[in-house]
Formats: sequence, C-alpha cells, structure tokens
Amino acid sequence: MGYDQEFEEYARARQSRLYRTAVLLCGDTHRAQDLVQNTLVRLLRYWPRAMRADNIDAYARTVLTRTFLAEQRRGLLSRRAHAVQDNPTAPGDPALRVTLLAALGELPPRARAMLILRYWEDLSVATVAGLMRCSQSTVRSTCSRSLALLRTRLDDVELRAEPYADFYASLGAESDR
Repeated sequence: MGYDQEFEEYARARQSRLYRTAVLLCGDTHRAQDLVQNTLVRLLRYWPRAMRADNIDAYARTVLTRTFLAEQRRGLLSRRAHAVQDNPTAPGDPALRVTLLAALGELPPRARAMLILRYWEDLSVATVAGLMRCSQSTVRSTCSRSLALLRTRLDDVELRAEPYADFYASLGAESDR
C-alpha cells in the first residue's frame, strides 16, 4: 500500500474527530473545516514522518493545535461581527452547549487550546505541556484559571442546576494523569 493510500484511509477515519476538536478550538464550524483541511494538508506533506511516530493520532492533534495557534498569531482568519456562529449538533442541552462555546470563545487561543487538549482530548498535563511547548506548571495554572473563568461565565447565565452536576464535576476534576 502506498503512502497516498495509507494517508487517505487515515484521513477518512480521523477527519470527524479532528473536526470536533477544531470546532472547540476555534468556535466556528466554517473555520474548523478550514483548520482541518490545513491540518490534513500539512499532515500529508510529512506523512512518512508521521507514520514513524509512536502515535499518529497524537501527531495529528499536535499539527492541528499548532496550526490553530499559528493562524491565531498571524491573524489569517479574522473574526467577523456579522458571522453566524453554528454549533455542532450533539445530544444534550443546546443552551448549555451554546453558552459553553461562547465562554470558550472568550478565552485566549492558547488557554482555549490547553483546555480542549486537557479535558476534551483527555490528555495528561505532561502531554499538553509537550504539545504546547511549555512547562507542566504553566498548563496546570492556565487550565485552573480558565476553568474558573468558565465556571463564572456559566454561573452568570444561571445554568447551575441539578442536571448539570456531572458537567460541573468534570470541570473541577483536576488530575495529573
């Protein structure tokens, strides 16, 4: 099997997972599609190296995160005030999803990326620190401050109710796997 065919199979199998992560990173489905496309292009360019990696999914997640942060720094994708914010369809309370995505959108890109990698992707503090090229203490402190901001934002819209107890518990679960 050639590199192109192996890459195509991998991209088809993992595209939706990368897309969900990208939506959480940038908060916009259209930007997320562009981000995944840019990530896959970069991944294809270095596919032989990616295949030698211990974990291809981790390699792809690293490419996705670094592509997002690079685009944020360069300002290639400007936010338009008139843009409609689509949200991915998923089970659960739509009001909570919209509020959570809006609160994530208020965080700085680097802090948002750390939260997504740490809690959505369920990566250890050490792994996130390696991906973000920072210390583990930076990841812990940034995540802690960002979670506090999210809790405040969610409290402001009075969503703290019994059905969300598990959700809030997951926001407070700070473990170093």
